[in-house]
Amino acid sequence: MIAESTITCPECGHQKTETMPTDACQWFYECEGCRTRLKPKPGDCCVFCSYGDVPCPPIQQGNGCCSG
Repeated sequence: MIAESTITCPECGHQKTETMPTDACQWFYECEGCRTRLKPKPGDCCVFCSYGDVPCPPIQQGNGCCSG
């Protein structure tokens, strides 16, 4: 399992590598570049699945969406 994902802001293109929580979804993320508050796209369970280069741990493990 990969524990880190690089989030790319769709507004300004700022990228940052973050450690993903293994036991919960992260539904919101504030871009450090432009301060836009990101939330998951429709159909995605968390910001890592929507904007990261690696999906969240439950998706990686084949357990489905972590939002339950």
